[in-house]
Amino acid sequence: MMMTATPHVPNPDAIAQPLGDPLGEILHLLKLTGTFYCQSRLTAPWGVAIPGFDNVMSFAVIIGGRCWMTVGGGDPFQVEKGNLVLMTKGQKLNFRSDLDTPLLTLDELPIRKVTELYETLEFGGGGEETSIMYGIVRLDHAASGLLMQLLPEVLKIDTWTEDAGSWFQGTLQFIAREARELRPGGETVITRLADVVVIEAIRRWINTAPEANRGWLKAARDPQIGRAVLAIHRAPADSWTLETLADVAGMSRSAFSARFTELVGMPAIEYLTVWRMHLARARLLETSQPIAAISASLGYQSEPAFNRAFKRVFHMPPGQVRKTRAANS
Repeated sequence: MMMTATPHVPNPDAIAQPLGDPLGEILHLLKLTGTFYCQSRLTAPWGVAIPGFDNVMSFAVIIGGRCWMTVGGGDPFQVEKGNLVLMTKGQKLNFRSDLDTPLLTLDELPIRKVTELYETLEFGGGGEETSIMYGIVRLDHAASGLLMQLLPEVLKIDTWTEDAGSWFQGTLQFIAREARELRPGGETVITRLADVVVIEAIRRWINTAPEANRGWLKAARDPQIGRAVLAIHRAPADSWTLETLADVAGMSRSAFSARFTELVGMPAIEYLTVWRMHLARARLLETSQPIAAISASLGYQSEPAFNRAFKRVFHMPPGQVRKTRAANS
């Protein structure tokens, strides 16, 4: 095995609790951390080039007008009022009023800083107006890395195809109104609502896209494997074995092992380790808890064993993650 676990065994009472919907529990825990938001009012002709950023998602809400977008090295596509576009891989982006309009970089534009997280931009040649709410966000949850691997590079939602008065359309309309008026506290309202619509875009893809029914997401939906996945999520420090996880799933050891690996893409005990390490990384970044305490809380009696497992998953020791956090704070 790849870890030294604490001696306590899986709690039979906890296993007997209703496990409900594993995927629903995971989505319920998703939260976003906004790192940057910009409200832009642009008049044709205009063109804006935004660099790529590692380990983040970006989104654009077209509040008014229309424009062309290019994501990474892909083909340009047109977006218009009511569209929400979510870019999941931190790709570079180009926005422009027309396909032949020259692009300016962010440091060439008259950006006005409102708060640490919120900026505004008014720019262009005085022609047709386009308003865009742009943001960069991070998903903060141990499941985020697994989910991000499965998401498509670009999610586009046209909210105007919704039923009139739908909450999603209404939320984007409210964002648009706040962006136009920018009343006191408006930037706080906008950023919180933007987080909501980004998570809803992810949920809609998971619930409607045929390609979402694969890998880890398919495993979470599986009536037997999903029970084992959720048991690991609820009690990551327990000393799970193939036998105890197979019992939770109501399967034989061999059948469980084969099906888990087939659906998730890794053996069950390896998944347990990966899940523990994602939890550990979140705690290293979000708390000042000592590494030894994090190690013990996730089922490790030996801190060196924990360090080795962490390095196998993230290719760096846990102390380096903590140092990176301190350097960026």
